[in-house]
Amino acid sequence: MPKDTLPIDDALPELLAALRANGAAVLRAPTGAGKTTRVPPAVVESGLAGTGLVLMLEPRRVAARAAARRMAIEHGAPIGDVFGYQVRFDRKASARTRVLVVTPGVLLRRLIDDPFLDGIACVVFDEFHERGLEADLALGMVRLIRENVRPELKVIVMSATVDPLAVSTYFGGCPVVDSAGRTFPVDVKYRPRRTDTPVPLAVADAVRDVLAERDGDVLAFLPGLREIGQAADHLETFAREQGIAVLPLHGDLPPEQQDRALQQLDQRKIVLATNVAETSVTVAGVTAVVDSGLARQMEFAPDVGMDRLRLVPISRASADQRAGRAGRTAPGVCVRLWDEPSHRGRPEQTVPEIKRVDLCGAALQLAALGERDVRKFPWLDAPTEEAVQQALRLLEQLELLNADGLTPLGEAAAALPVHPRLGRLLLEGQRLGCAPRAALAAALLSERDPFLREFDSGPPVRRAPPTVSDVLDRVEALEAFERGGRLDGPLGRLHRGGAHGVLEVRNQLARLIRPNPPTPFPKKEGGFEAPPFLGEGLGRGSDDALLRCVFTAYPDRLARRREPGSTKALTVGGRGVRLAQTSGVSEPELFVCVDVDAGGADSFVRLASGVEREWLPSDRIAIRIEVTFDDKTERLAARKVTRFDDLVLDETNAHIADESEAASVLAAAAAERLEKVLPPPDSAAGAFRTRVRCLRAWVPELELPAFEAADLHDALETLCRNRRSLADVRNGAWLEFLKAQLTYQQLQTVESEAPERIEVPSGSHIQIEYAEGRPPVLAARIQEMFGLTETPRVARGRVKVLLHLLAPNYRPQQVTDDLASFWKNGYPIVRKELRARYPKHSWPDDPLTAEAIRGARKRT
Repeated sequence: MPKDTLPIDDALPELLAALRANGAAVLRAPTGAGKTTRVPPAVVESGLAGTGLVLMLEPRRVAARAAARRMAIEHGAPIGDVFGYQVRFDRKASARTRVLVVTPGVLLRRLIDDPFLDGIACVVFDEFHERGLEADLALGMVRLIRENVRPELKVIVMSATVDPLAVSTYFGGCPVVDSAGRTFPVDVKYRPRRTDTPVPLAVADAVRDVLAERDGDVLAFLPGLREIGQAADHLETFAREQGIAVLPLHGDLPPEQQDRALQQLDQRKIVLATNVAETSVTVAGVTAVVDSGLARQMEFAPDVGMDRLRLVPISRASADQRAGRAGRTAPGVCVRLWDEPSHRGRPEQTVPEIKRVDLCGAALQLAALGERDVRKFPWLDAPTEEAVQQALRLLEQLELLNADGLTPLGEAAAALPVHPRLGRLLLEGQRLGCAPRAALAAALLSERDPFLREFDSGPPVRRAPPTVSDVLDRVEALEAFERGGRLDGPLGRLHRGGAHGVLEVRNQLARLIRPNPPTPFPKKEGGFEAPPFLGEGLGRGSDDALLRCVFTAYPDRLARRREPGSTKALTVGGRGVRLAQTSGVSEPELFVCVDVDAGGADSFVRLASGVEREWLPSDRIAIRIEVTFDDKTERLAARKVTRFDDLVLDETNAHIADESEAASVLAAAAAERLEKVLPPPDSAAGAFRTRVRCLRAWVPELELPAFEAADLHDALETLCRNRRSLADVRNGAWLEFLKAQLTYQQLQTVESEAPERIEVPSGSHIQIEYAEGRPPVLAARIQEMFGLTETPRVARGRVKVLLHLLAPNYRPQQVTDDLASFWKNGYPIVRKELRARYPKHSWPDDPLTAEAIRGARKRT
């Protein structure tokens, strides 16, 4: 056992007792407690693991290697003996290993061949608060194994900030053990960055000030490699003059460079790190932290169906973790480049990845592990339905999943340590005989870009000649480097270390694929036995073969230019994209969007790869005559359309063949533009519709139709049959059509309660004018109304007819809805004014007893 004591040592007896009694426990221990390096050895030494292996999950490769190395040092053992690690393409372990530190992805791939984790006695989840998607998936699988086949499998979930009650409940109310921390006091200072000051410059200024004020090393947190490079440039002269080492720290560095950043040096050092240094690892010698307060997080954007890397403020929990780095070995200081009020407005915890990233890889892993329903898997936090549907749809498009479960391709892809897209690319390269080039393309697309950027020169612009594929260009540049060490080329300058790293990943991936159909790899202790490197034996393959592989990996991102030579295109799914200045794909009509910036109205395609029409699988191409409505001509149009999924490949004019479809399309257009197809109000059909709508308002209990779009939509198809335009519909047999929508009883009621005409005392049947929102109007000459004592009514007597009483010249003399009052008060005045002008017409003293006549008085 190590000689120095750590705070976690006091909590170990309680933790081991909880594990012995319940088989599961949650350990809450702050930064500096020592949980990472002391808990796994304690489980082994207590006998709780028996002869089995203790597997500890670390969220990052840097932390996994560092944790295993630290445990080995504390126990005076070589790395790979009792304490080992396994991360992607890097394993140091042996048959004597009792504690194996792995990343969650390694555990998930092991589960495919070893679904019960035979030989594993305990699984420890370290730094679980980071809530990576693979860690959540691994946690759910461990729970299923414990519940169904191996209740003796022990599990410990450790974190400084995760909600322990949620995890405890997840494991049936297992005990929560708390440990004290050992951090020295950290003085937190707020130093808000001006909005016009770039983040790297603000970090560099703060680092210089901190180094001048105190001893020790400085750890600075920046959001990404670009900012690390810029900050290093700003600090270069200062650091050289002061004899200070400037060291980057991120997950894509070679292990030896990561180790150097973590170790105590003979000189002071400035470590410029991403959030990889937040937890698990101790950067020796650090007494000051400069925190930009920013991180880049991957987030799935459902509107474009792609992950998007967003720059976001870190949570308060992450800020506390970063500040704690300054107090691991001595009192320290943390300079935060934001103000204290805004700190309180930051989210308390980082949103779990399952709530914000692409689930395609997780869904494939679950299917490979026998869990066919992503929704029913026991997630600690369930994913959104939208993300689940998108992931399953993509797996089907990649031919890795179908209604029956995993396909043979899916089984092979699940065993590969890459995203399902790149797994599909590798398998297609295997099929087409270009496996080494496919492995190089997959390595380029999965690893950090090896091409150098000029950080301060603005957005990158391509200077190379046009190409059929940006991916092919980059593959050829790496091949040229491998053959002759050439760093400079049309695409820019390669970073030597980055290029070697991509080629090493290429070699590792090539070892995992064979020229034969996919078969499961034989199991090896702690992982999988890879086939020997096949090298050039697989053949270089043609450029077309590689481009076919790229297309196979991105079929859902197939795009077609809006017009020849345009940088704008439309993709499967109807998303608009624009080729960025980094892409040289200028001619192919069809291309796949490989690297996409999903921000803005149009997504910018940084890397694209051309596609030939004949490469498209025939089972996803449909040719049909499509009938559409042309808004400009207000007529139907027919086009013969060829589509790949929903992406139009070409279209030509055609004749309408399906009358049912034509009627349906025209009816839908008519329903949306009802005012353009309804009969004119002064037509017989228009007048009938108005009468029905008025009576509906006056007598609601009749439940008459409103004759609006909702009432007419289904019936419109009948009226639209054998018609081609809105004008045709407007001139159709609307009166018969509208009457057919009423029952016989309703039709009779309309005729009686909202009659088209009304008989007046003269015997004339005079038309009533109906208008919505106004009373009906009857215009009649005064002489034809003699003898009528009361105003006529409609709508079951509820609505008075407004009378326009006309002179013999048919001009209104009185407008009234009170006829009795007119005879008594108005008529004498009208009679006096008009009888001299119209002496041939009847002007009796008593209009109530006079005979109503249609014209002038009859001669006697």
